[in-house]
Amino acid sequence: MIQETLSYHAAEFISSLRNATGKKILVIGDLMLDRYLWGKVERISPEAPVPIVEVEKEENRLGGAANVALNLLNLGATPILCGVIGKDPEGELFLDEARQSGLSLQGILRLEDRRTTAKIRVLGNHHQMLRVDKEVRHNLTEEQSNAFLEVIVAILPECHAIIFEDYDKGLLSRQLIATIMNLAAGKNIQTFIDPKFKNFFHYQNCTVFKPNFKELKEGLHIEVNKDDFDGLKKAVARLKEKMPHQWSLLTLSENGMMLSGPAHEIWHIPAHTRQIADVSGAGDTVIAVLTLGIVCGLSMPASTALANLAGGRVCEFPGVVPIKLDDLTAELSRLGGLNLSRI
Repeated sequence: MIQETLSYHAAEFISSLRNATGKKILVIGDLMLDRYLWGKVERISPEAPVPIVEVEKEENRLGGAANVALNLLNLGATPILCGVIGKDPEGELFLDEARQSGLSLQGILRLEDRRTTAKIRVLGNHHQMLRVDKEVRHNLTEEQSNAFLEVIVAILPECHAIIFEDYDKGLLSRQLIATIMNLAAGKNIQTFIDPKFKNFFHYQNCTVFKPNFKELKEGLHIEVNKDDFDGLKKAVARLKEKMPHQWSLLTLSENGMMLSGPAHEIWHIPAHTRQIADVSGAGDTVIAVLTLGIVCGLSMPASTALANLAGGRVCEFPGVVPIKLDDLTAELSRLGGLNLSRI
């Protein structure tokens, strides 16, 4: 049952986004190189019953936490990307892409004995045919983790907010998370979490915890339907009992988002009608836009509505792509404003 509806005019969002300049946001998480092989399919291989993709174009993009940073950069903020890569060819390609994109490299630690995570996607006739992953997922050694922490400690005082982008690739350990969270709390820096499974309950007292529907179910070991809002309310309440935090943002794909506040108020943000091409990277856009909205002075409900719009928009493009400021403001102008309902 809808108890209240909030409406925000497009001009309010556009005005707030102008405040992004000078906002430094620390993005800590797993770094990835996304490689795309684009081509056409016209025949089946004589060697096995699989399609042959005749490659016409190759493209490298920044993925994982780097895509979060790109979203922030495109919106006018100053992201400081912190993660590890290997001293390997994929690491060189990653650094080349980061430099060309205008990202700072000060928070990137290169390790001799660690492979750079790379996702190679093969697309035929504009459809993904295959993905090949090159990665290691074991935890950093204690020495490597301490070296990485030194990098963060040097950067932290400059920042207005921290985003943790965890893909379970071994960068973030329980101890490292706790140390960074304590440092942030001591400096009154807000923390925004995009979790995975291994560290799901290790972000106590964060500002925003943003699981998707699958992560919530698997984290809590529950069965609930995506459109069962009463069940989802109970699940989020249980999540807050197990791991206290201020705001929960649950992403529900075609069902939009559900936001739960400190006073247990629940907001539903409906999805916008889209022609979906690829959902890859949508969560990166959501956490980036949400964080930037808060840093720029928007309320949590308003920031969530803006993040919902941006996350849906990037799903209309193939591959992992960040939101662009012109595109986002054009979407806002087209819609005139955004709404969400308290339920």
